[in-house]
Amino acid sequence: MIKKIVLMVLVGTLMSSCVSTKVYKDLEGKYARLKRENRKNKDALSTLEKANNANKKALEQLDAEYQKLKAERDDLEGKYNAAQANYENLKNSYDALEKNSSAAIASNSKKNRELLKQLEEKERALAKERSRLETLQRDLNSRSKRIDELEGLIAAKDAKMQALKNAISKALRNFEGKGLTIEERNGKIYISMENKLLFESGSWAVGTQGQKAVKQLGKVLGQNIDIAVLIEGHTDNVPYTGNGQLSGNWDLSTKRATAIVNILLQNKKIDPQNLTAAGRGEFAPVASNDTSAGKSKNRRIEVILTPKLDEITKLLNDI
Repeated sequence: MIKKIVLMVLVGTLMSSCVSTKVYKDLEGKYARLKRENRKNKDALSTLEKANNANKKALEQLDAEYQKLKAERDDLEGKYNAAQANYENLKNSYDALEKNSSAAIASNSKKNRELLKQLEEKERALAKERSRLETLQRDLNSRSKRIDELEGLIAAKDAKMQALKNAISKALRNFEGKGLTIEERNGKIYISMENKLLFESGSWAVGTQGQKAVKQLGKVLGQNIDIAVLIEGHTDNVPYTGNGQLSGNWDLSTKRATAIVNILLQNKKIDPQNLTAAGRGEFAPVASNDTSAGKSKNRRIEVILTPKLDEITKLLNDI
């Protein structure tokens, strides 16, 4: 309740007094940090995907080495069996010659000793290869298990984001075609609301229809507490000519993003730490500003939903 009162006083103060240079610079700083954080999240997701591909390739290499070692082991076993058969033949010869010649007996005895020595060496080599193969198999199983877990987490994350998109589409179906679009790309959900649904020209006060749409969105977000929510305000390239409370389009876009945050925070199930407000002014258009239709598309609020990747990052560090 205290947080709500403080936010209302802050909003009232910002709406009733001129924005100081310090506040403007603070907002610029926040935007720069958010931009870096967004770039960092993109880089992190790219790194995770590269690491997953590298681990899959490492798994394939380990499996190839395992098959090679297995073939070597089979070859050693074949040589060992052949040598053992030879030993039996020599032993039989030794038994037969024992009755006839002491010289022949001595010769066969020497051959037997040499053969036994060779068999012992082959047995030691085979035991060493078996031990190495078992160690490789355990490592291969361990890595395979962690990769399966990683793929499971990624699949669960993708399924959850698809379910979230479906839930949002269902909650906002009455507003689609009225300046609201929903799409999923790069593992994130983008909800775009044109200003005709939310604000009057030059204003950051959310209208009745806009409030309904934002509150419907808030109901879904309140049920998904592990989703990061970025609210971006955008304008066209027409310079702001309103009252002296704002210094320009960038300031206006930030005010509008903050207005959306304040409506979402009316839902107590939403964690404020998951929300970020940013103003991007006219510098991220989605259409040409040379036409009225393009300018209308550029005047918008974008709500960007990003899954938290803590579990996936931890698993990648363990591989």
